[in-house]
Amino acid sequence: MESPLPSQTRPARAPHAAEPVLRALAVAKAFVLGERRLEILHGIDLELGRGELLALVGSSGAGKSTLLHCLGLLERPDRGEVYVEGAAAWSLPLTERARLRNERIGFVFQFYHLLPELTALENVLLPAMIGRSRLAFRAERRELDGRARALLERFGLSDRLKHRPSQLSGGERQRVAMARALLLDPAILLADEPTGNLDSATGAAVLELLLEEQARRKLSMILVTHDEKIARRCQRTLSMKDGRLVV
Repeated sequence: MESPLPSQTRPARAPHAAEPVLRALAVAKAFVLGERRLEILHGIDLELGRGELLALVGSSGAGKSTLLHCLGLLERPDRGEVYVEGAAAWSLPLTERARLRNERIGFVFQFYHLLPELTALENVLLPAMIGRSRLAFRAERRELDGRARALLERFGLSDRLKHRPSQLSGGERQRVAMARALLLDPAILLADEPTGNLDSATGAAVLELLLEEQARRKLSMILVTHDEKIARRCQRTLSMKDGRLVV
């Protein structure tokens, strides 16, 4: 019988957190490339406290994005479990796990991941379109539309509602992506190099908006970054190297 991968000897705990909003327990992940098996994550233990702003740093290839995808229920770990607000997420039925991901976790990616055929407003509304039946979405459309417009206005995009991604600058696209992530008022926000595709001035402006929203909403947030200056803005920093947390 194959023995389980060992987890960290000391879990990366959120300080003073009685019940972490997000927890990884012995999360391991590998990818198969031809005849090679590439081990990416080696039994990660991690806790994110409610309202905590956590930076995750490390060089390219350290496993940061893979870990974020496992935590965000986008990529199933080979071993281990992810707990979202106390629920063992990967043990849930598919529909319940999808609902949990849709309603409780927001994502901001480096390359935006906006749908090119949709307007800025429609891209922000996308989580609500996905998470509701057509009939339910129509019934809530006015309230959801108002919420999306308010977010875009807050992010300085009130004159870009009907623009498609190809008509927006990089900073504008990222602000649309941020509004989309916040539409359903998630408890957790996962941001993977959100300023990595922007010039320094635009990236600084986007970062300020993101940190303002995190503080205002008391979001539990993991911010993946290569930038030590950005990491110092966070309450706690964890470092990754070769698929392990450096403790």
